[in-house]
Amino acid sequence: METVTHSSPFDSFLDRMRNPASLDLVRSIKSFIVSFSYTASNPETNGKRIQEFFQTMEDAIRDHPLWASSSDDETDNALEGLEKYVMTKLHSRTFASTPEDVKIDAEISEKISLLQTFLRPQHLDIPSALQNEAAWLLAEKELKKINAFKAPRDKLLCIINCSRVINNLLLNASISEDHVPGGADDFLPVLIYVTIKANPPQLHSNLKSIQLYRRQSKLVSEAAYYLTNLVSAKSFILDLNAKSLSIEESEFMESMEAARLVNRVPQETVTTIDNRSKFGKLMDPGPSTLLHVKTQTNINGGSNYPYMEAEAGELTVGDVERLLSLYKDVVTKYTSLCNTVRHLSVSRTQT
Repeated sequence: METVTHSSPFDSFLDRMRNPASLDLVRSIKSFIVSFSYTASNPETNGKRIQEFFQTMEDAIRDHPLWASSSDDETDNALEGLEKYVMTKLHSRTFASTPEDVKIDAEISEKISLLQTFLRPQHLDIPSALQNEAAWLLAEKELKKINAFKAPRDKLLCIINCSRVINNLLLNASISEDHVPGGADDFLPVLIYVTIKANPPQLHSNLKSIQLYRRQSKLVSEAAYYLTNLVSAKSFILDLNAKSLSIEESEFMESMEAARLVNRVPQETVTTIDNRSKFGKLMDPGPSTLLHVKTQTNINGGSNYPYMEAEAGELTVGDVERLLSLYKDVVTKYTSLCNTVRHLSVSRTQT
């Protein structure tokens, strides 16, 4: 399988822009970028403005003396460099730029984190011939990279590389496993499962960025097909319920509730420490304030393990009260979780 790389004509574009003969183009680009500082952020309006600017600049570049003898590929490379430059500069203004986008990103991430605790390939009716952990892991790694890039083209390449891994898996299965290819009927469930396993950060905003700001002439053929499928996977996950899967509704609800309990423990632990004790007493803000700085952080930047670096002699009476309250809270949640899991296991055994 050939993987598309993120190497681009960006450096070549910058070199040409340093040429004094490109001063008129440079001024147009900088003027457009600055103009965004004076307008309210609206994704759809921004997308239309940027697409119109790309079209205007394409005409200007094709007619410019610096590209007078250039091939179509060289001109296209310049346009790719232009897109990357503009969208990198405007990233903070255009990416996840509305509260609604931020909310949807959080909803998807939370939903996926719950599904990760119990969802299996058979729940999505993925044939055993397509269950290849090594291939899935490679696809996951490609998809996880999507948030590391600012330019729409680079984000789209992550989707293309991920999808090609899956397509290669389907092809190999059809050859070695005598599996009859099912096209989209095979591809989409595997993509959904890979997406859930990967839980790529800010999935909604990344897809929206590609849809709005990737040059429209490039959203065709293979790229358009893979992008459309990932958008469908995102929508499927957002709306997913027991009826979407091969699973009993009671088992689905119990599994989701158990997952919520598991995810809730570290979140509420921090809340308990930062607010009030179980007995309703205000926490002493004294020397323990220093201890709050010395905490372990989770992958999301949150503090989950207060007092991990504290010494016994540093603890105050207020700290001991916090720890006692925390201990009781954790034991209560752990007991509840054990009961839920035990009930779930019994239910599955009986069915």
